[in-house]
Amino acid sequence: MKNRPAAPFERCAYLSFATRKRNGDFVPTPVWFAPDNGVYYLFSAGDAGKVKRLRNFSSARIAPCTVSGRLTGEWHEANAYLVDSPAEIALALAALRRKYGWQMRGLDALSRLGGKLHKRAYIRVEPTAPDA
Repeated sequence: MKNRPAAPFERCAYLSFATRKRNGDFVPTPVWFAPDNGVYYLFSAGDAGKVKRLRNFSSARIAPCTVSGRLTGEWHEANAYLVDSPAEIALALAALRRKYGWQMRGLDALSRLGGKLHKRAYIRVEPTAPDA
C-alpha cells in the first residue's frame, strides 16, 4: 500500500473505492469519479453497502481499475465523507457531468425516470497523499 500515488487518477475512467467494514476488512467497488480541487466526487445508490459503511468509518482506499474492478494500479489511503450540502452536491454533479458527459446525463435521466435520482448519495474522497 502506497501513501503517495505514482500517477494521477484523472487519467482513469474508473476508480476502485474500498470502504471499511466493522471487522476492519475493506470492500472494493468500481465507481465513476470526478476530480475537483484536490478531492474526488463519486455517487452511489443511497442504500448501497458502501454508503452504510461510510456512516461508520471514513477511512477508505482508492486505486485505478477497469469497469469490472480489476486493479490497474496500487491502493492509496483516503478519507471519504457523505456529502449533504446542496451546494457541494451541485459541485459533485457538475464535476461528474464534465468528466462523463452524455453518459452521466443519460444515467441521470434514467435515474429520474426510475424515481431514484433523489435517493443518490454523493461522496467526497480526500486522498491522504497530496498528489493523489
